[in-house]
Amino acid sequence: MSAEFDLVIRNAQVATASDTFTSDIGVVGGRIVQMGVRLSTGAREIDARGRTTTPGGIDAHCHLDQPIAPPAKMTDDFETGTRSAACGGTTTVIPFAAQQKGGSLRAAIDDYHERANGRASIDYGFHLIVTDPTPEIMATELPALIAEGYSSFKIYMTYDDMKLNDGQILRLLALARTHGAMAMIHAENTECIAWLTESLLESGLSAPRYHVASRPMLVEREATHRAISLAELVDVSMLLVHVSGREAVEQIQWARARGLKILSETCPQYLLLTAEDLGIDDGYEGAKCVCSPPPRDAASQQAIWAALADGTFTVFSSDHAPFSFDDDQGKKPGGREVAFPYIPNGIPGIETRLPLLYSEGVLTGRISANRFVELTATNPAKTYGLHPRKGTIAIGSDADLVIWDERSVLLTNAMLHHAVDYTPYEGRTVGAWPAYTISRGEVVWDGERFLGTPGRGRFLQRGLPTMIARRPPPSGAAR
Repeated sequence: MSAEFDLVIRNAQVATASDTFTSDIGVVGGRIVQMGVRLSTGAREIDARGRTTTPGGIDAHCHLDQPIAPPAKMTDDFETGTRSAACGGTTTVIPFAAQQKGGSLRAAIDDYHERANGRASIDYGFHLIVTDPTPEIMATELPALIAEGYSSFKIYMTYDDMKLNDGQILRLLALARTHGAMAMIHAENTECIAWLTESLLESGLSAPRYHVASRPMLVEREATHRAISLAELVDVSMLLVHVSGREAVEQIQWARARGLKILSETCPQYLLLTAEDLGIDDGYEGAKCVCSPPPRDAASQQAIWAALADGTFTVFSSDHAPFSFDDDQGKKPGGREVAFPYIPNGIPGIETRLPLLYSEGVLTGRISANRFVELTATNPAKTYGLHPRKGTIAIGSDADLVIWDERSVLLTNAMLHHAVDYTPYEGRTVGAWPAYTISRGEVVWDGERFLGTPGRGRFLQRGLPTMIARRPPPSGAAR
């Protein structure tokens, strides 16, 4: 007798964003088609008894093979980056197609498809990065791309080659409201950073640890408040990315108390690293943890944990930015130890994101398994137009699943599958790791081996976010 299902997960202790229950899961053609007890046979069966099964993770903020100014170059492309993601329980990634100043968004999308085609082993979509919102882009190109499934875009308030002024941001927020897109904002005050950086360098303070001094919490606090105010003026939802400190959290909570629908994201580095990881002396090892915003202090870590638990944060992403340390295209541009403003920004974390949060959040009781799923799968799917195809365990959804093995694992870079030569979490012990990662019904990680193949990942044309409502712009709003 032929099997009724391609795959059956037996005795799964299922955790979704809203429920926890025991069920078999039947998969046909890459989708969940039946759930219940004592399902019929599958061509392949996995017994998940005693293990928690969650939806595959969605890393909605990561950088892969993103074109940047030389000599820097990202170490991970779509092949190594999606391999690493899968081995850590992530089944969908949404990296960034970045517009070049003077170029078009369409050209950025075309280039990014070329970089991804035939390389991704798990499913993927693209965010846009808007750096040059010309009249043509605002009137024609960006609305067309949103309609085609690129339904989110990122706005920078800092970095000379990416930053926009308040007027440009207002116009983009108004466009997001009109077309139902999700605007993401990197909130740091660029003028404050420039002044502090100049002052530090003039005083001979150039080691990696001074990156923290150039970006104190107030520059994030001010920009966060300003971004919230701009969104309030336009009357539109938006999402603040990689929130690092307690002062920015306070601004978000203040906005929520006023009834504003401000979404927000944080990352593992703000839960587990502090400013001291960038160095307590002038050594260069701290370059490994240079990212923006930088890690803060222990009090901010506690504030971030509390905001994860109480619902302040909407999503939990890696902000994976893969630059190797001993690399003349990485943290040592041109083979030199450089002053902090010239160290490529970002740290790797696409594979460690879920195990770290599961271990330090779920297993310690800081958050529930349901909240873990909400932050890492369901809310990213809803925020970026992928739900219910992605982000949940339900009949009709893609069979993207993680079966967790709760065991002690010593984190070393040698065990990871990215192309970066370090992890900032070297030597840390986690209490869980995926026993299986299943992408559209196929096992791509079996707890010991990566079983995926480059090119099996599919590009996802995303719908409009379901966490915000499409409304016309207010009368007189900038367009």
